[in-house]
Amino acid sequence: MTTLVSVPYDELKVGDTATYTRTLTERDLILFATVSGDHNPIHIDEEFASTTQFNERIAHGMWTGSLISAALAMKLPGPGGIYRGQELKFLRPVKVGDELTVQLEVLEKNERTKAAVVATNVVNQDGKFVVKGKASIMPNQERTEIESGKLPEVSIASMT
Repeated sequence: MTTLVSVPYDELKVGDTATYTRTLTERDLILFATVSGDHNPIHIDEEFASTTQFNERIAHGMWTGSLISAALAMKLPGPGGIYRGQELKFLRPVKVGDELTVQLEVLEKNERTKAAVVATNVVNQDGKFVVKGKASIMPNQERTEIESGKLPEVSIASMT
């Protein structure tokens, strides 16, 4: 288990950073298609995808977006924080086996609303940006420490 620690609004500083890294697996791609309902063949059909400009399957853009959500929830501001909004610009395709790192940086704080704006950029294993963006967040007001539980194993067959 991992201990998750939130950064409360009063401790959050402009310039604070955090990262979150994940590699796209075949299982992730299929599970995301299943959960989202997005069965576009560019994501799941190798034959179809080979006829596109990418020549192979690519990840759902929002799979990459979901990594930003995970980074905000797990790293900065952490548990108890609220993800209020997001601007995203998708710059490059993500393919199975790509290792992505979400780079978070606090850009500004709003004392009146106790909210913050965070840069939410994602780079691949080659250091190239695949997403650039900004998120609006509302950090927890108090420091929270909680153990992250292990998710139960789920088979794809049992999800249909």
